[in-house]
Amino acid sequence: MQENTVVLMNCGDVGPIHEPMDNYSTLVRQTLATADIRVAQCERVYSERGSLHPASGPGWVKPHMASIFTDCGFDVLSVASNHALDGGPDALLDSIELLRSKGIKTVGGGRNLEESRRPAIINRNGVSMAFLAYCSVLQPGYWAGHNKPGISPLRVHTYYEPMEYQAGMPPRIVTIPYEDDLQGMVDDITDMKKAGHIVILNLHWGLHFIPRIIADYQVTVAHAAFAAGADIIMGHHAHVPKAIGVYGGKVCFYSLSNFMISSAKKSPADTAAFARRYGVTMDPDYPLLPYGTDAKRSMIAKVVIARDGIKKVSFLPALIDQQLRPEILKRSDPRFDEAVSYMEWASDGFEHRFDVEGDEVVVS
Repeated sequence: MQENTVVLMNCGDVGPIHEPMDNYSTLVRQTLATADIRVAQCERVYSERGSLHPASGPGWVKPHMASIFTDCGFDVLSVASNHALDGGPDALLDSIELLRSKGIKTVGGGRNLEESRRPAIINRNGVSMAFLAYCSVLQPGYWAGHNKPGISPLRVHTYYEPMEYQAGMPPRIVTIPYEDDLQGMVDDITDMKKAGHIVILNLHWGLHFIPRIIADYQVTVAHAAFAAGADIIMGHHAHVPKAIGVYGGKVCFYSLSNFMISSAKKSPADTAAFARRYGVTMDPDYPLLPYGTDAKRSMIAKVVIARDGIKKVSFLPALIDQQLRPEILKRSDPRFDEAVSYMEWASDGFEHRFDVEGDEVVVS
């Protein structure tokens, strides 16, 4: 490692609901320990308080299960997710307080809109970094207000345009970010760049479970974020890896996929309905990861950062095993080449180049 540089590793969704917690990180702890800073998406809420939201999923769990984050040594967590208020505002605030008590900085949620948009600042090896997080996949009422706890919103309008004169033909789906939310994100990025920080943007967005498809609002947001000065975008929520795109030399990971996560086992009827709805094939070997066969594909984004900007971006291909443990794949493993081929397929249509260097895939 060169002097005055920082190695950052950014992971996708973390938040298993099945114990034991200390099992999930056994195959990746050594790799994560080589980074100066570790970042991930917190997919659950950890509290004994609160009440179940009508739109809630399995996102509200016992506080001791947050040990998953210290097991991995995470330094920063985005809490801006579609599960953030599954237990209500008290549970969200408890979760933030719990994570901070463990020495972990949180972004993307808070007691009000101002606090939810507040960055986490880290100075390491002479490099100053600002972490910001926003969510586009919001349950009703989950966004923060001026006097209301919640998460930092990047909401989206959805419109349907007829594509043919024939009634009943599939429409074109148009998605447009809320103007005020987009401007708020742009303002936050601009402020951090003026203050001299490298800006790492985490976005919980996109279409979950469905391979490859990127909503048009995501491209709009990426362009706006980079124009405002964001240095890199780390996306999650999709529960499957998606495109990596390069815009003017800056890299957008549209979805880092799952990292350490589990969900309730689906009934046969629910499994069949899920597969039809999202057009995926389910994997019977992964009953507690019931998102489709590609849900076990994962990666870690690795970024080398200097005072004057990002010097290198790569990813470490990973595969989640049947114990739901992510395993970093080595270049000598045939599964490595298959993972790279998958990412080439997922990134088709987006400007990018992948070059294998050792066990990393460099993005340029």
